[in-house]
Amino acid sequence: MTAREEVLVRLDVSRETCQRLDTYAALLAKWNKAINLVAPATLPDLWRRHFLDSAQVLQHGPTSGLWLDIGTGGGFPGLVCAILAADSRPELTFEFVESDQRKCTFLATVLRETGITASIHSARVEALEPRRAQALSARALAPLTALLDHAERHLARGGIALFLKGAQHDAELAKALEKWAFDVQKHPSETDPTGALLTIGNITRV
Repeated sequence: MTAREEVLVRLDVSRETCQRLDTYAALLAKWNKAINLVAPATLPDLWRRHFLDSAQVLQHGPTSGLWLDIGTGGGFPGLVCAILAADSRPELTFEFVESDQRKCTFLATVLRETGITASIHSARVEALEPRRAQALSARALAPLTALLDHAERHLARGGIALFLKGAQHDAELAKALEKWAFDVQKHPSETDPTGALLTIGNITRV
């Protein structure tokens, strides 16, 4: 069984969603030659390293409302979640925030080719008006302390932040608690034995 097949079995998605993910994978491989969307060395493991890694975020997020993905880049985790949610959570609305115009063009191309609806903000997250989102996600974007600043600004009351973090997540949590108070749950990463998915709510400044 190929990595693609293993991931699709784990995700248990519809044929249409499989086709959308295939379209996304093909576009990413093509565009990555000109734009650094993902590290070239990770392309052979795209389905596990990027698609499955991003997909795990969706299961811990809300089922409706606005989902704001910041620093979306090549679409991780936000675009993967949006593709999966089109079938499983149709009441979710997605917005992507990406300051690199070339990456925004790539995201728009994937949305058009897959038929997925989402909004793209070609801007820095600091420049956006508060979005009142039910969920805010990010992957490999910034230290947790900085991410919490964005979450506190853009989440609605009762909203949650979902951050994929690597081996240093405990150290980042300890550092963040110097400036912030929050509720946190740590979920073991499905793709990185040293990583975790942090779901964080009730964020307030100390």
